[in-house]
Amino acid sequence: MKILFITPSLYIPGGVERVLTMKMNWLARHTDWDINVCLTDGMGKEPYYPLDHRIKVYNLNIGFEELWSLPFFRKVPVYLWKQRLYRKKLGALLETLRPDITDSLLRREINFLCSLRDGSAKVGELHVNRKNYRNFESHETNFLKEAFSKMWMEMLLRQLKRLDRFVVLTQEDAENWPEVPHVEVIPNPVERLASTPCHSERKRVIAVGRYSYQKGFDLLIEAWKSVHQRHPDWTLCVFGGGDTAPYERMLKEWALTDCVQLNAPTTEIEKEFLDSSLFVLSSRFEGFPMVLIEALGYGMPIVSFSCRCGPRDCLENGVNGWLVPTGDTEALADRICWMMEHPEERKAMGQQAFLTARRYQLDAVMPRWVELFKEVARHKSKEA
Repeated sequence: MKILFITPSLYIPGGVERVLTMKMNWLARHTDWDINVCLTDGMGKEPYYPLDHRIKVYNLNIGFEELWSLPFFRKVPVYLWKQRLYRKKLGALLETLRPDITDSLLRREINFLCSLRDGSAKVGELHVNRKNYRNFESHETNFLKEAFSKMWMEMLLRQLKRLDRFVVLTQEDAENWPEVPHVEVIPNPVERLASTPCHSERKRVIAVGRYSYQKGFDLLIEAWKSVHQRHPDWTLCVFGGGDTAPYERMLKEWALTDCVQLNAPTTEIEKEFLDSSLFVLSSRFEGFPMVLIEALGYGMPIVSFSCRCGPRDCLENGVNGWLVPTGDTEALADRICWMMEHPEERKAMGQQAFLTARRYQLDAVMPRWVELFKEVARHKSKEA
C-alpha cells in the first residue's frame, strides 16, 4: 500500500508536526507500506522531528508562509494565486505517485482535493475542534473576519462530505459534525510514557504550552493569586515558547514574581514532570492536548478546565483529576488547593492517571490507523 500524507511543513516544533512524524515513522517501521509526505512550505529546511529514512518527502514550494506578513486585504489575491499553483502541482504529484490513500491534514488542499481524479481514497484528519477551526479568537475578530469564518466553514463542510473518511481526535468533537458521514475517532498517540508513575513530594505545580490566548495562562495566573494566599509555600512553573511580557506584567501587578516562574521550552520536560506534584491545563480550547496525555503518562494528577475538546475524553472527576468550568478561575483555584491539601488522594489520582495514559500509547493507537487505511483501500478497490 502506498500512502501520501499532506501537511504544510515539518520544520516547526509544533504538536501537529510531532504527531504526524510519530505516525509516519511508526508506519515505516511496522508495515511494508510505501510512506510519503507532501509539503507546501519550508523548502530546504530540515524536519524538526527526525524522520525515518524510508519516508519520501516531496516539497511543492508553494510558499504559503508569505501570507503571514501580508495585510488582510492583500491575503485574498495572493492566496487565490497560490491555491491555483498548489492544485496544479499537487495534481501532478498524485498522478505520478498514484497513492492508494491520500491523507490530508485539512489545510488548504481540502478545498480541491476531492476533485482530483487520481484514483486514491481521500482521508482527512482534523487536529483542532470544530468550534475553533479556521476561527478567529474573540479578542481579535470583526464583522469581515466573522463573515470569512462562516464562509470557510460552509466550504469545508461541502468538501468533508466527499471524503472517504473524516478522522477527529475526540468523541466530543465527533458529535459536532452531524452533517458529515464516515466520521471516525482516533486520538493522538504519545511516544514515550514513564515506566512508573511520578510520586514527587515537591510543592510545585507545572503547566506547559505556548504563551498564547488559547492556553489561558492569564487565567491560570489569576487563579494562582488566590492559591498563593492559601498556600504561599507552593510554586507554579510554566514552560513554553512565545511572548511572556503580558504575563510578567500580571505577576508584577499581583506580587507573584517570587512564586510563579515563566520558563522557555525545555527538551527535558520529563524531568520537569517528575519534579512536580500536579499538572494544570488552563486552555480556553484545544484540539487534543498532547501535553495532558504526557502528564497523565508520568502519573501526574490533573486539574483542568473542561474546555473543548479533549479533557472530558480522558479525565474523570475525582479519579485521575478534576475538571472545572472553562474560565472559572475561582473553581480552578479551589481544585488546585484541594489537591495540595489532600496528598494521599493526589497520589491515588496520579496512579489512576498513569493507567489512563496506557490507552494513548503509540502501539495502542496506530493499529487503529492501520485498520482504517486497510478498510478504506478495500472499499475503494471495490468501487473501482
